[in-house]
Amino acid sequence: MKKRLLSMLCIILTISLVGCSKPSTTEEINVLESSYEEILESAKGSTVNFYGYGGDEVMNKWFDSYVVKQMKERYDITVKRVGMNIDEILNQLISEKQANSDKGVIDLIWINGENFKTAKENDLLFGPFVDKLPNYQNYVDGNSDDVTTDFGTDVDGMEAPWGKAQFAVAVNSDKIKQHITDTKSLLEVLKENPGKFTYPALPDFTSSAFVRNVIYDIVGYENVAELPEDEEVVKKAIQPAMDYLNEIKPYLWNQGKTYPATTSQLDNMYSDNEVYFTMTYSPNSFLGRIESGEFSKATKIIEFNSGNLSNTHFLAVAQNSQNKAGAMVLADFLMSIDAQGSKTDSNNWGDATVLDMNKVPADEKSKFSERSIVIENAVPELSAGMVPIIEKIWTQEVLESE
Repeated sequence: MKKRLLSMLCIILTISLVGCSKPSTTEEINVLESSYEEILESAKGSTVNFYGYGGDEVMNKWFDSYVVKQMKERYDITVKRVGMNIDEILNQLISEKQANSDKGVIDLIWINGENFKTAKENDLLFGPFVDKLPNYQNYVDGNSDDVTTDFGTDVDGMEAPWGKAQFAVAVNSDKIKQHITDTKSLLEVLKENPGKFTYPALPDFTSSAFVRNVIYDIVGYENVAELPEDEEVVKKAIQPAMDYLNEIKPYLWNQGKTYPATTSQLDNMYSDNEVYFTMTYSPNSFLGRIESGEFSKATKIIEFNSGNLSNTHFLAVAQNSQNKAGAMVLADFLMSIDAQGSKTDSNNWGDATVLDMNKVPADEKSKFSERSIVIENAVPELSAGMVPIIEKIWTQEVLESE
């Protein structure tokens, strides 16, 4: 997800949009004081507006063909998916708040990291609500650190987990024979294959993870994790990693003079053999793309000895949602065994489950894909506040450097 807030949307336009919108539910209840059965009944016949990153076409297809259909058939709830970058979503919520609108157009949000921190600190989210959701109570380890915290920010029941992501660089092993285990061996390969590696310009969220992974490898996670969120302190600590990213620039695609705008563009370059590397936050999704012929069958995942970043992505309810009941039902369904199992299939999405498999009944475990790319030595994310600091430093030290 992109992480920079854009300029505030025109308040007049926002008021106009909100004024034209229709309530998503005809019966208002206090969901935090209601039973889940009452929440289900209130949500019946309503419409839920789901807002989130729309650039993953594999995920979009799964959501539209499976989730939307299941929500209508099971609960008589219509789900409308709106693909929008997270900065625009936050912009919309802030604009509505400044207009004192309690009739927002957004119900459920796909969110995590610094964006959750921003939304929480600005009172843009509703909650705590997750303890009301049966699938969270029954199948999620509510004491796990990757569920209770989001990039170091306490979740406080305001986010429902619905997937796990792990960063990985992928390589066409037919084109690149050398074994890459760290930034040093990557540099050697890039020198031998100039122009065949690049990464999207930050703040692309996958590319931002690549930069943090480089920092981990060169500086060490333990030497960065406890740093204060102070730009000068962080800059001094991660300078060796910035020096490395400048060192590889001459060997990048287009000699590092320009960068792809998005991970999707990088994927297209990879599938066309314009470059021999790509990167992802969802390694399992590559399985379906390899089978379809989009990616080479020689596609392999690179595992760094220092570890690969891992995180959880979440769902949150907008504070001014007109259909909190419907949003909660959708969040609960997305944590169900059926939905979680379905999305682990690489032909659907390949996203890793957030469920504690020890809590899943034995006769239900077959619903989860046995085909998966498991990356050992996962390392956690930095605090949410560190991410924009690192991205700013990268822009100044790498993108804008000669």
